[in-house]
Amino acid sequence: MRLSFAAPTSWIALSTLLFSLNASAGIEQQLSQCAAHQDKLDRLICYDNLAAKVGYKSQANSHVAPVSKPAPAAQPKPAPQAAAVVASTPAASEASFGKVQKVEKVELDKVNLTVASVQKNAHGALTITFDNGQVWKQNDSRRFRLKAGDKVYIEKGALGSFLLGKEDANATIRVKRID
Repeated sequence: MRLSFAAPTSWIALSTLLFSLNASAGIEQQLSQCAAHQDKLDRLICYDNLAAKVGYKSQANSHVAPVSKPAPAAQPKPAPQAAAVVASTPAASEASFGKVQKVEKVELDKVNLTVASVQKNAHGALTITFDNGQVWKQNDSRRFRLKAGDKVYIEKGALGSFLLGKEDANATIRVKRID
């Protein structure tokens, strides 16, 4: 009995295998025929037609239920909602195409500090330590009077530079943070 049951199963498997090998050989042959076209447009049309045939066959085969397994129970599909999300995503990205994305950064333009200590180097440039631990160095050669305990401000200047000044004085010096 086993022998008679195995024989039809093996014949079905063998015929399926031969059919699939024949089909893949046919596709390869058709691909080589498309590649043989000299005109670019003709070659593209040939590839498109072949892809449409292969796509149709694979969709038709995917809907065939296997004989040995029962068909799965139908479950509600969230496909319409997913399609709506996917459909709205390109529209949203298309609407924002080319717009400059503004990210709001909290940047300070001016900082008020208290001087903890001041040192002068041999060239007269100041190295200023503030009460919060920051250390700044003078970049220009202008004279500027500072002493410990003075209230100063540092503000942004042009081209990424920083200016140090006093509220009661009209002068500023260019500084750079070193620590």
